[in-house]
Amino acid sequence: MKIVIYDGANTIGGSKIHVEECNNGLFLDFGMNFAKYSLYYEEFMSERTARGIYDLWHLNLLPKLNIYRRDLIPRDLVNEVTRYPKVPANAVLISHAHLDHVGNVALLDENISIVGSPTTIAILKALNDTSGGGSHFGMEIPYYKVKKNKDSEGYILEADKKSHYPSRKVILSEAISSFHDFLFYRPGQESPKAKKIIPSDVKSLNDEDLGFEIKAFSVDHSIYGATAYIIEGDVSLAYTGDFRLHGKSGNETRKFIREAKNASILITEGTRTGREEHENVSEQEVYENALKIVEEAKGLVIGDFSARNFERLESFKEIAEKTERELIVTAKDAYFLHALKMVEGVDRLKGLRIYGNFKASQQKWEELVVWSNYAEYYISPFEIRKNQEDYILCFSFYDMPHLLDVMPNGGTYIYSSSEAFGEEQEFSFLRLWNWLQYFGFEVHGFRINGYGKPIFEKGLHASGHISREELRGIIDEVNPDYIIPVHTENPMWFRNNWGEKAVVLRNGESWEV
Repeated sequence: MKIVIYDGANTIGGSKIHVEECNNGLFLDFGMNFAKYSLYYEEFMSERTARGIYDLWHLNLLPKLNIYRRDLIPRDLVNEVTRYPKVPANAVLISHAHLDHVGNVALLDENISIVGSPTTIAILKALNDTSGGGSHFGMEIPYYKVKKNKDSEGYILEADKKSHYPSRKVILSEAISSFHDFLFYRPGQESPKAKKIIPSDVKSLNDEDLGFEIKAFSVDHSIYGATAYIIEGDVSLAYTGDFRLHGKSGNETRKFIREAKNASILITEGTRTGREEHENVSEQEVYENALKIVEEAKGLVIGDFSARNFERLESFKEIAEKTERELIVTAKDAYFLHALKMVEGVDRLKGLRIYGNFKASQQKWEELVVWSNYAEYYISPFEIRKNQEDYILCFSFYDMPHLLDVMPNGGTYIYSSSEAFGEEQEFSFLRLWNWLQYFGFEVHGFRINGYGKPIFEKGLHASGHISREELRGIIDEVNPDYIIPVHTENPMWFRNNWGEKAVVLRNGESWEV
């Protein structure tokens, strides 16, 4: 078995791992490396989609391989790309729906199947539906817009407005037949002239031969649907993806750990190995701490947590019920919860309200899915304004302008998400602080110091990643022959703890066993 870490060897995110044996190959994730992207791009400056993968290729933001969609390669890049190897790739195994693990999958050759849990695929489909085109291609999963040459030289690419949307072959970790209608439905395609999604095959891992025996295991993470994999070839390999023990589904992670004891190779994340941490906040502690704040809160409460952190959303829903308030989510949140319902059959929107913001028109996904199915859930900002003490509003920094319609008279703001990880994010927190001060909010979770820098409080956010000490215990429990660290800024921690058993690779390096 040959393993190549193409990206993510010494950064948190950007995981791109290739496993090859007997002319069969798999990618384990194929994510965006935000650390590398940030060297060249920022929020309002991204790759030029009219040039396909040209910018990403020349800035070394993609592995130099001949594995990308033909329609994304402009004519002046074709000869260069074809000089590079075309490694075997029967499929890409997606661990979860965070872009640092899946954000470059849409660039891969369209014949490469995607493997993931039904929940992960549903979230990715909802991301695509609601992206509105986006500034890069990362959202185009599982369906995508075909690109064609706009000019005769083939330098400029544009979406083919006449072509329907092809979709990739989808391989689910478990079979769910009722999911197909949602997977191949694009809101608005009812019109005879509208472009439609061209259905592809949907199989389950048990029904598909990918050259390896593959077992998928649900694990606990800060997004639903997270999956770890065990791959059986001549040797057995276990891949954790991102995982933890301190969420509500920690027992699922334990099941994977028990199975991983038979693996010879463990490829594991090490997000928190470079951090000196003396406490490991659990999701239960976050719930309890936030509940105490809301119980004492006067006026409107705003809960700010990461997009698609549905476990945290459900915690705030429970807090709302206990404090006799109603939880209000955005229309986009509602669409994602609808997508989860299509997979799991659980109506997580029941008992929630949907914020009806003032805008000129609704996009098709909101008009035809959210409004059509949940119109009675909508609540206007004026209604919130009249009875502010009755609600918890799920808003983040980018929703702040809508507060000018609600006009809060003070209130409580709970920041329940990750800390800033760059200078631009620090500026965003300063702007957020200005909004909150304007409306007179009592702020929990962070504050701005005298130098204009955000200072974060503990206890209102639980990491999506396993703590360093728990990871040490898991590796000792699994006791693999070899450990390959990824998704970490401190790969040498593994060498220091397990000596030669730790195979520390740099990006692009290969290792065979």
